[in-house]
Amino acid sequence: MPPAGWASAFRCAPPMPEPARLLVEHARELVTLAGPPGPRRGAAQAELTIIPAGSVAAGEDGRILAVGPAAQVRDLVRVTRETTVIDAAERAVLPGFVDPHTHLVFAGDRADELVRRLEGADYLEILAAGGGILSTVRATRQASPEALQRRARRWLDLMLAQGTTAVEIKSGYGLSTEEELKLLRVAWALGEEGPQSVVATLLAAHAVPPEYRARPDDYVQLVCEETIPAVARTGLARFCDVFCERGVFSVEQSRRVLETGRRYGLEPKLHAEQKSRLGGAALAAELRAVSADHLEHAAEADLRALATAGTVAVLLPGAAFMLRDEQGAPARRLVELGVPVALATDFNPGTCPILSLPVILGLACLRLGLSPAEAVAAATINAAHAIGLGAEVGSLEVGKLADLVVLDAPSHRHLPYWFGMNLAHTVVKRGRVVAQSGQRVAA
Repeated sequence: MPPAGWASAFRCAPPMPEPARLLVEHARELVTLAGPPGPRRGAAQAELTIIPAGSVAAGEDGRILAVGPAAQVRDLVRVTRETTVIDAAERAVLPGFVDPHTHLVFAGDRADELVRRLEGADYLEILAAGGGILSTVRATRQASPEALQRRARRWLDLMLAQGTTAVEIKSGYGLSTEEELKLLRVAWALGEEGPQSVVATLLAAHAVPPEYRARPDDYVQLVCEETIPAVARTGLARFCDVFCERGVFSVEQSRRVLETGRRYGLEPKLHAEQKSRLGGAALAAELRAVSADHLEHAAEADLRALATAGTVAVLLPGAAFMLRDEQGAPARRLVELGVPVALATDFNPGTCPILSLPVILGLACLRLGLSPAEAVAAATINAAHAIGLGAEVGSLEVGKLADLVVLDAPSHRHLPYWFGMNLAHTVVKRGRVVAQSGQRVAA
C-alpha cells in the first residue's frame, strides 16, 4: 500500500519540461517584437522589445516554447541529444522576414525594358505600347506549370537564404481565368513544398490583356463574373488585388473588382498611387482594405483616411529605386499619423527584380527616412499583418511559429549599415534550420 500523502505529492510534482527541438541561446540582441496584438503603428513601430543575452526555444511542433534570458529559457525546456543548439553569442536574432508583396511566378525577363527606361522611356508608356506587364504575360502564358514552379523555387531559395520565411505571391501574369488559376496553383504548390509559408493573392486586374485592349470594361466583367468565382471555388487565394492606376484600372473598375472579391470571401488589397494620384488610397480606406501598396503619390488626406481605416501601408522602395522615381512614399508622415507601415520587395521581372528584403529595409532607411527599428518592424510583424499571418509569424512569442534569422552582426542596426550584404548567418523555419551562410540546407 502506498505511503500516506503519496497521491497528494504526485499531484503537486512539477511537470517535466517539454523537450526542445531547437534552442537558440545567448543572443547579443534578441529582437522579439513581442507586444499587444495587431501591427505596430506610430511611436510603437520603433519598439522592438529586445532581450539582451536572450534565448528562444522551439518544440517538436515547430512552435515557440520559451523566450527570455538565457538562464530562464534553459530552465523552461528540456535539452536532449536531438535538440539543435545554436550559440548566437555576439549575434542578433530577429523574427524571420515576411515579404507581403511579390509577383514571384513568371516566365522570361525584361532586361531590355530597363535599357529603354534608362534611355528615357516611361513605364506607363511602355505598358500602353504592349510591353511591360503584357510582355511578361505573353511569356508566362506559354510556360508550363512545372517550368514556372522550378523557376519560382529558385527565387524562393534565394529569398530564404537572406532570411525571408513567409511570402505573399500574386497572380497577374495570366489575365484569363484559366491562366490565373494556373499561376495560383503554382503558388499553392510552392507553399505545400515549403519551407516558406506562402499566401496567394488573385491579381487578375493587373493589366488589361491584349484581347480586351479596346474593351477594358468587358475584361472587368469577365474578372467579376468568371475569374473571381472560379478562384473562390478552388480556395487557392486569400486576397484580391487591383492595379489602380492611370491607363490601367480606374477607381470605379477597381471598386467593382474588390467588392466582388469580398462577396466571394477574398479580402481586398490595392496597388495605389504608384505613378499618379488617381484615388486608389482613398478607395482602400473606404473599403477598409487589408493593405494599400506603393503610395508614392498619396496626399495628406489619403494618409489620414488610411490611418482611420487601419489599413497597412505596404511600401515598395525597390520599385521606385529601379524606376528612378525621385518621389518616394511618405514613410515618415505615415508613421507620424499612426498608419502601420510594412515593407516588401515587389519582386517582379520588370520594375523590381530585387528579392532581398534586407536590401529593401536598407532603402527604406536611406531613402524614405525610417529608423532601423521601424524598418525591422515593417519587415516582420507589420508585414505579417499585411498578409493575414500576424497571429502566426512576425514576432518571437510563445505559441507562434519558430521562424527566425540569426544575423552575422551584433545588432539589427547593422542591416541598413551593411547595405547590400547578406547578414543572414542561420535561417530557421518552424524550428528547423533551413539555410546557413547563404545556402539552403536540405531537409
